Amino acid sequence: MNILDKIVARKQEEVEAAKNKVSVKELKYYRHFSAPTPSMKDNLIKKSDFPVIAEFKRQSPSKGLIHADAKVEDIVPGYARAGVAGISVLTDSHFFGGCNDDLSKARDLTDTPIIRKEFIIDPYQIYEAKAIGASTILLIASILEKKQAGELAALANYLGLEVLMELHDESEVGLLNSYVDMVGINNRNLKTFEVDLQHAANLISLLPAHILPIAESGIHSAEDFRFLKDAGFKGFLMGEYFMKHDDPAQICADFKAEVTSIKV
Repeated sequence: MNILDKIVARKQEEVEAAKNKVSVKELKYYRHFSAPTPSMKDNLIKKSDFPVIAEFKRQSPSKGLIHADAKVEDIVPGYARAGVAGISVLTDSHFFGGCNDDLSKARDLTDTPIIRKEFIIDPYQIYEAKAIGASTILLIASILEKKQAGELAALANYLGLEVLMELHDESEVGLLNSYVDMVGINNRNLKTFEVDLQHAANLISLLPAHILPIAESGIHSAEDFRFLKDAGFKGFLMGEYFMKHDDPAQICADFKAEVTSIKV
């Protein structure tokens, strides 16, 4: 069993436990459930000079502890001040050290679009995402069947949420559907955790023209950013590069200054 299989198995248990604790009906009474959801896709297009989705995470299976004592209130407002187009918040606890409260706190601290970075396998998690303040959800193609992916994406749209579908290879392109707003191509193989930027550059040509392409993982320099932007990517999800430093928001601001100073 690889790490992705372990995560999904654990997630199935967690979802069932969450359903028994809080019903969908109760989630609909959460204060964020009826709040307007800002568009991440529109913001990425608007901020084309720096279309970065900055991630808040404390750890990962591949890197272990990255910023163990990170607090949302110390980092997320700084990301917003740096002018990011979106913010990604990990809500998985066991493998990534996150929680739903992290996302809700982030929503209270900024009006920047927020994606719930989670391993979504059940409709319940989409109601939950809306209830805790997300404006976008992540669907990982490699853990979903085609029908399941379509139903989950449709529900997200129905609730006013945008959908970022993450692909890892060309065999997963077939899971895309009309409810998907953005496609993330992960440069990191979730089974081996190896990173290859050329992989994303090769795969982008297979994507439908109307879906905004986003590069994920392994972006560690202005050169990486420029390489992927030249390949056609309109968004960049970055986490480790910022979070491994004592002041992630400052590193984010410095990175923006560096990449926006590069002349095309």
